[in-house]
Amino acid sequence: MKIFVLDTNVLLHNAGALKSFTDNTVVLPMSVIEELDRFKNQSNELGRNARAVIRELDRLRAKGSLQMGVKTESDGIIKIISDTPEAKSPVLNGTVIDNRIIRVAYTLKKNNPDTKVIFISKDINARIKSDAIGIETRDFEKQKIDYERRYEGIRTIGVPFKFIAGLMETGITSSEEYNLSPNEFVIFQEDSNPDNTILCRHVVGDKKLVAIRDYKKEIFGISARSMEQRAAIDLLLDQAVDLVTLTGEAGTGKTLLAIAAGLELTLRSKMFTKILVSRPIMPLGKDIGYLPGSKEEKLGHWMEPIYDNLEYLFSQGTLEVKNKVDQLFKNGVIFLEALTYIRGRSIPKQFVIIDEAQNLTPHEIKTIISRSGMGTKMILTGDPDQIDNPYLDASSNGLSYCIERLKQEKLHGHIRFKKSERSPLASLAVSLL
Repeated sequence: MKIFVLDTNVLLHNAGALKSFTDNTVVLPMSVIEELDRFKNQSNELGRNARAVIRELDRLRAKGSLQMGVKTESDGIIKIISDTPEAKSPVLNGTVIDNRIIRVAYTLKKNNPDTKVIFISKDINARIKSDAIGIETRDFEKQKIDYERRYEGIRTIGVPFKFIAGLMETGITSSEEYNLSPNEFVIFQEDSNPDNTILCRHVVGDKKLVAIRDYKKEIFGISARSMEQRAAIDLLLDQAVDLVTLTGEAGTGKTLLAIAAGLELTLRSKMFTKILVSRPIMPLGKDIGYLPGSKEEKLGHWMEPIYDNLEYLFSQGTLEVKNKVDQLFKNGVIFLEALTYIRGRSIPKQFVIIDEAQNLTPHEIKTIISRSGMGTKMILTGDPDQIDNPYLDASSNGLSYCIERLKQEKLHGHIRFKKSERSPLASLAVSLL
């Protein structure tokens, strides 16, 4: 049996963390309980997780003494340990809460030489400090993916000219030998001529790859500049795909394509009643009440990238740009919403875009996707390599987790963009700076 000492941020990240260590002993230092108390009144995800953990501890308390340890359903033990005077190390100042938590792990290690004591934290600095004083230290591994082997939604396969020629003629080839996910794309590339390519999409039920012939198809005045963008357009316009995830570096066209598809399907095709756009207001999902002004004014500060994309799309035509964009908001065709207020809603027949989704936890992503009503299509965009949330990384953020967990589902399609299309200067910055 091992002893796991949990940092507060683990429980705030995932309220189910208490039950994630099976038949081992989970120790919560008293400082963790005090920090949970400090978060419990918040209306965001942190507050909800804090309250859930406190309720679970109260339920366990009814079964026995948390000081002595209460047995869980999985034959583990959960204990709360006070920050006793002997819980100290030569280098950690006890006035810092993180240090007091680490000192409990240090004391347990010292007093239990025959038992493995492991400190679990989402805080990189806390992990560094605990490791520096000889404590085995880990990140919370549940809901993490192998980011180095991430699913990209599109792959390139080299083939002879004869294969390309046959595919051009028939438009269909078998997918059985390639081990593809539903809605995964393949770029077949001629071995002797890399410029000779054809894009195909996997149709899982029929075990076939179907060629995408209309490369120049436009959505709201813009057309694809790369194979990845063409594949994304195919997914965005497909009524059978309810969830599309788009990832890539800055300038690859993720948000622009999503908004263009929303306008195409809402204004022109009338498939949806409105476009709902949201993005994390602040790291860890703070409420917009922290910002000055009315709700619209508060959101406006954080939605500037959305406005920029809308103005770009309308500038492609002859309409007066600013008035047209303002009219869309006034008529309710496009609706901006804070993620805080999406929880608890049911969203039917809408085109929903969640931008910068890499800053959300797996639980927040689950909460958002589960709001989808009948006829709703949801688009998640983001760059897992650019995360502002201090307790998430490329492997543990909600967007990466969602892509990995849903890659085998027919209702989901994913594309990872690799090339910036914003401008030559933007491409240069992404590649060299």
